Amino acid sequence: MTPTAQFDLASIAGRFQLGGDFITSSPYGSGHINDTFAVTVRLASGEARYVLQRINHLVFKRPDELMENVERVCAHAQRKLTASGQPDAHRRALRLIPTTDGKSWFIDAAGNRWRCYDFVEKATGHDVVRNANQAFQAARAFGAFQSLLADLPGGRLHETIPDFHHTPTRFARFQAALAKDAHGRADAAKPEITFALARAAEVSRVVDALRAGQLPERVTHNDTKLNNVLLDDVTQEGICVIDLDTVMPGSVLYDFGDLVRTSTSPAAEDETDLALVTMQFPMFEALVNGYLSSANGFLTSAEKRLLPFAGKLITFEIGLRFLTDWLEGDTYFKIKRPMHNLDRLRTQFKLVASIEAQASAMQNFVDQK
Repeated sequence: MTPTAQFDLASIAGRFQLGGDFITSSPYGSGHINDTFAVTVRLASGEARYVLQRINHLVFKRPDELMENVERVCAHAQRKLTASGQPDAHRRALRLIPTTDGKSWFIDAAGNRWRCYDFVEKATGHDVVRNANQAFQAARAFGAFQSLLADLPGGRLHETIPDFHHTPTRFARFQAALAKDAHGRADAAKPEITFALARAAEVSRVVDALRAGQLPERVTHNDTKLNNVLLDDVTQEGICVIDLDTVMPGSVLYDFGDLVRTSTSPAAEDETDLALVTMQFPMFEALVNGYLSSANGFLTSAEKRLLPFAGKLITFEIGLRFLTDWLEGDTYFKIKRPMHNLDRLRTQFKLVASIEAQASAMQNFVDQK
């Protein structure tokens, strides 16, 4: 049964203040967690589209807390953009459509949480970074997003996934899985295990700095792939950050680090030809230039100094998660072939090695900014 057939989308859409009659709906986007649909309604002035989305409560265990975060973030971003005189504020930050009873989300009879956003027209998400300008625009958009939320009032956001980028916790789980080796898989990953253990001293660097107050805690996105930024169809400017489910307290280094991980290598995340995996320095330059063009005004010198290390840390962390899942029997990440997690972790660790080989040049480039 397809998600479209599974849900009465016309009835669900009718629970939101769309201002018109439901016409049609269709699956939308490339996300793999939530069920997302583009909904078309008929208004007096013509047709309009909205994004209707069911939150996957099996992944996000506290969906009401998640929606409280999203509600606060969207409202604050819209207020700041409007106050600054931004003429297209409705395209620069997601806007939640209220339900017919004035709430920000709707709970159906089965307990599913639904939300609805304005559809950002004439802008597209892209799954693969194809050139340096796209990298620049993605980094600039995420920096602008962090800047908008740097003064978010109302106290600390909820942690929608606790310890999501707590690398020491990830490393401890890897060690536990290695010690147990419940599926007898450690021998197949000996070089990668040695690689991981050799970098044990670095996993706590950001967490320790946050704890000591040497780095500030920020509101961060935590999933900074290119497809979470909509690029204007005409200008190719990064105009709107989407997929706010992992927006929570963290370090800006987590966001920039994941940009490096996902945007600098030409190879796929599960590439089996490791010769294709490399950290392309021009792409790193584009990321730094784009990010600092919007984030430099609020970054501390310590945050800026650690931008090159951030790419290494997050790439290592994701590789570590693939390695842990391999040792635990492929229980978390979906796989398409028996060695899939092994291929993924090797790709990540090869990228870590490429970053390490260029670390001095990366640091010099950032230090000159």
